[in-house]
Amino acid sequence: WSSPMWDKPALLNRVANLLLAAAFVLAACATANYAMRLPLFALREVSVSGTSGALAHVTLEQIETIVKRELRGNFFTLDIARVRAAFEQLQWVRKVAARRQWPDRLEIELEEHAPLARWGAAALVNTYGELFTAAYDGNLPQFVGPQSGAKEMAIQYGYFLRSLAAIGQVPAQVQLSPRRAWQLRLDSGLVIELGRERIESRLDRFIAAYVRTSGRLQRRLEHVDLRYSNGFAVRIPELKSEPRDNRRGRPARVRGAANAERN
Repeated sequence: WSSPMWDKPALLNRVANLLLAAAFVLAACATANYAMRLPLFALREVSVSGTSGALAHVTLEQIETIVKRELRGNFFTLDIARVRAAFEQLQWVRKVAARRQWPDRLEIELEEHAPLARWGAAALVNTYGELFTAAYDGNLPQFVGPQSGAKEMAIQYGYFLRSLAAIGQVPAQVQLSPRRAWQLRLDSGLVIELGRERIESRLDRFIAAYVRTSGRLQRRLEHVDLRYSNGFAVRIPELKSEPRDNRRGRPARVRGAANAERN
């Protein structure tokens, strides 16, 4: 008795060739794996830099700790994903790029958070409108609002900052209510109610009129309500002690609004 397979020399030759090729591949892989673990391919240099130059918040001690703890293996066997994840755990790191540079160098580039504002008691907002937690003792404005609105608030803050610079004012707090109404508190103490609609055009209107109206009063403004269709109302703290205009016998107030419909 004989198997039909043994009567087919061509088929036997193909099987033998496949087995030989498989053995060669396995041997090559084993040799390569052994070679890659030799000291010849050891990492000899690790470069850590910031995307915009010098690192402002990540310390040398933090970098050295991660390098000593996470860099295991040589040029080929090093777990890049693990190294990247370790750096991403640092509070001030937003994004990490890591790559091998032949023949013995590892390059790591860190993008740090750029703080834009404070959020709540401990969190910060970066320039992308993302929340992160880190210690920072610099002077920053305060954002108050729903967490989902952080990105929108970061965008609007840039507009508020540029616009108010024209009258020498700086926003110290930006508040967005659950009903999406905007309020600004400036570093001078002035509170500006912007409402929910056309907030940019309302602020532009106030700034354009400031020099010839409120700016001429030579009094400290406490509150400005811009939620009117064609004007705004101003509250001045000094006038609280003067409930009536002495000349006309009427309540003293400053109002630049003809239509009291507010939104």
